[in-house]
Amino acid sequence: MSTIKKLNRKNTGLEEKLPIKIVQFGEGNFLRAFIDYAFQKLNKELDFNAGIAVVQPIERGLINMLNDQDGLYNLFMKGVKKGEEIQEIELISNIVKGVDPYANFSDYLSLAKEEELAFVISNTTESGIAYVATDTKEMQPPSSFPAKLTVLLYERFKHFKGDANKGLTIIPCELINHNSETLKEIILQYIEDWKLGDDFKNWLLNNNTFHSTLVDRIVPGYPKDEIESYNAQLDYQDNLIVAAETFFLWVIEGGDDLKAKLPFSKTNLDVKIVKDMQPYRTRKVRILNGAHTAMVPFSILYGNSTVKETVDNSFTGTFINKVVFSEINDTLNMDKDELNSFAEEVLDRFRNPFIKHQLSDIALNSISKFKVRVLPSLLAYVAIHKKLPTHLTFSFACLIRFYQGMWQGQALPVKDSDEIIATFKEYWESKDYNKIAPAVLGNESFWGEDLTKVNNLSEAISLALKEIDENGIENGFANFSKQF
Repeated sequence: MSTIKKLNRKNTGLEEKLPIKIVQFGEGNFLRAFIDYAFQKLNKELDFNAGIAVVQPIERGLINMLNDQDGLYNLFMKGVKKGEEIQEIELISNIVKGVDPYANFSDYLSLAKEEELAFVISNTTESGIAYVATDTKEMQPPSSFPAKLTVLLYERFKHFKGDANKGLTIIPCELINHNSETLKEIILQYIEDWKLGDDFKNWLLNNNTFHSTLVDRIVPGYPKDEIESYNAQLDYQDNLIVAAETFFLWVIEGGDDLKAKLPFSKTNLDVKIVKDMQPYRTRKVRILNGAHTAMVPFSILYGNSTVKETVDNSFTGTFINKVVFSEINDTLNMDKDELNSFAEEVLDRFRNPFIKHQLSDIALNSISKFKVRVLPSLLAYVAIHKKLPTHLTFSFACLIRFYQGMWQGQALPVKDSDEIIATFKEYWESKDYNKIAPAVLGNESFWGEDLTKVNNLSEAISLALKEIDENGIENGFANFSKQF
């Protein structure tokens, strides 16, 4: 009886060690299907010769699994181009090591001393780029990603004695606007808090560069429902398979210096290095990410489990179409034909027959995602039309109902910080919609402002919550839409 081979470098003949040129904060599905794939293209096509050290940004993660496979995993890319079904399988092999700073802090600090290190890449979700006042330089490690990065940069500055040539190109991929500027401001705050000195501050500002980004690829991740058929296509057992669509877009703000450092223009990968990425960002975040985030609680409560089910279903599909074409696109100051064309392409991507994108997988940190991706469209619609957008408002109510945690006797896949989950538990204890709605809307730590000041929003959310609980999603929405 034959045994299944273990996926490692010895069994695949990939034992050559690449120099570490990239430190990547985050080991999740998206980075592995996007960033690691992109740099693998540079390595294969242009002999870029860049190895990646992956840092686990939170205490629980996949680093042990990644190291168990010597950093190797398979990326399955599936899609439809011009009516043709496409599938590509890429064995990603550029991850040199995985580092868990919680288990081995000295191993983490050693990354700062890598001679050829040139880039820092991150995707720690929208809530990852945050200032945590309680973080100190003595912590091993500090809790936040920016604090961890400050420690790493300071270690590099000290080790190389402020060498101007040892600065790094820092490219955060978190989906917040001006992500690099925000990250830099927080690092500067830690430099002040921790009294790290003007020499380090000047080295950071003069010898490191920060570049804001937009990333676009739908990555469902580990295809658990079809894992046997995926593994049947391989010669070994892979516990970290990641599935993604074929579509790929990476927009990075930068000039000729960055184009020279990252020669993606010599590949066929759609990486745009531009002076201003705002038009790309606004369109993508509001339409693609906005539709994703707006649909998740609404569609899960309805009974769907995937994005494709959501857009294919007559009720939920019509609802999402209205969200996008009647409400989100209506608020964007861009060419309407271009917006509608982009939105049609997005919905086609959602319908990709090869991609089973679980709604529960998109549910992580839904509060911070709603704030960034959906709330601007809702508020812009109110500003333009002097009334609430019916579908986005109902979606907002579904989000609040989702965070109650239970639906029809089943636990909901709520994934957020302990603090946010506890706060919602406290709000829902009253069981009074007229108290729950203003309490949630008035929580400025969620939304960055007091949403009870938006005309009729508290009343609308309260009514929607009542309808959802009493009549379900479809009938509840029908009743709600007659009144708002």
